[in-house]
Amino acid sequence: MAEEILVNVTPQETRIAHVENGVLQELSIERRRSRGFVGNIYRGVVSRVLPGMGAAFVEIGLARTAFLHVSDIVSNPVARNGQPAATEVSIEQVLRDGQSVIVQVAKDPIGTKGARLTTRLCIPSRYLVFMPGVPTIGVSQRIENDAERARLREILAAADPAALAGRADGDALASQLQSSGGYIVRTAAEGVSEKELAMDVDFLQRLWQSIRNRIETQHGPGIIYEDLGLALRTLRDLATESIEKIRIDSNETCARMIDFARQFIPSLVDRIEHYPGERPVLDLYSVEDEIHKALERKVDLKSGGHLVLDQTEAMTTIDVNTGGFVGHRTLDETIFKTNLEAAQAIARQLRLRNLGGIIIVDFIDMQNADHQRQVLRALEKYLERDHAKTSISEMTSLGLVQITRKRTRESLEHVLCETCPVCNGRGSVKTAETVCYEILREIMREARQFEARKLLVVAAREVVDRLVEDDSTSVAELESFIGRPISFQVEPSYTPEQYDVVLL
Repeated sequence: MAEEILVNVTPQETRIAHVENGVLQELSIERRRSRGFVGNIYRGVVSRVLPGMGAAFVEIGLARTAFLHVSDIVSNPVARNGQPAATEVSIEQVLRDGQSVIVQVAKDPIGTKGARLTTRLCIPSRYLVFMPGVPTIGVSQRIENDAERARLREILAAADPAALAGRADGDALASQLQSSGGYIVRTAAEGVSEKELAMDVDFLQRLWQSIRNRIETQHGPGIIYEDLGLALRTLRDLATESIEKIRIDSNETCARMIDFARQFIPSLVDRIEHYPGERPVLDLYSVEDEIHKALERKVDLKSGGHLVLDQTEAMTTIDVNTGGFVGHRTLDETIFKTNLEAAQAIARQLRLRNLGGIIIVDFIDMQNADHQRQVLRALEKYLERDHAKTSISEMTSLGLVQITRKRTRESLEHVLCETCPVCNGRGSVKTAETVCYEILREIMREARQFEARKLLVVAAREVVDRLVEDDSTSVAELESFIGRPISFQVEPSYTPEQYDVVLL
């Protein structure tokens, strides 16, 4: 599978497209004025403890106070008397108003919600994630080979890991590994050498020491450690050996990415290149067109069927329809093929639109149990390439499948769009006929309460046109009933639902 990463850099924003076989699969956007906060470490001050929610609001210097749940707080496993601490603690036992706390952003602010915090710090490198204060070693579930998992564990748990990097103080480093924290081996570490892993351990230990120094010297709320920018973060987290080419349209960013790759991912250096073409880099493979399509509700399938996606605050719903696809054999076969194609399209749309939280998929009803299993297995297979953690439930009797996908950043729609000022996010507006009848009722109400020589109705053009033409008889009858003339005025700036009844 041919994979490329395209990087578009402007002074205002950086956009990174992940393309597989000429098709856009994933898009990341970082804007200079609204950079994400996930991964950043802050010293915060507890502004309010909420016992009823088992959480606290923490001031870390952002526009909105952040949210810290008791389940995200690292507590001491041993009580003061030497006995094991209770497994469940209340928020009042671990936090108080005005307390200083070191936290990391786990989720960016989304909508009206502040950032989600955790005290379980995680510091990632190319191959490892260092977890201060958590003496354990884990291996990514995506590394499925048992022998490889055991090899990676042995490297990190070895009594003399520093010797692998050519150092003499192996026992000291092994002791530091267990006393200062633990590690999670990332998927990218599969097959790498012992020396490379030892270098990552050394890098993370030096980085953690610098963070500790900042923690000791900084006293007020504010940032202690800022994660890498989008371009370098993409190299660290997403660039794998399967990537054939990384094209960047900025000389400066290209140079920084090459320097970073030389230090941490030497095998990718030759694949990073500056893109000098006159044609914008995201016009390759029609990426710009795909971005526009990703903002639409309807997604067409090649067979003639389509998906309808609706994103709400509570969840995202995806409806699968056969549309114009009539099939060639039986109805069951037509439905099965549409659902199979939809499974692949759904997996792509989740990545492309960065949809998170609860996703409910309404597949077309399948009577054949084997068809249901095949569609679910296909969906699981396509979601394996997703970098975000996902889980899938079994299909219900109504043909619904629940997917949960870890959400850390805003969806593509929330990044690029805002709530419609006309419908306020409802997705629909009242018809001109409905607004006309509201106006006629308002005129009756005003005429009964106030004295006036005549009344003026100010509204949008389509509403005024309907009152003057289709509803002219009703207006004439109303004028006769209230004994006062009614005139109309078009206001171009008014929305279809907006109007005023003015007494003159």
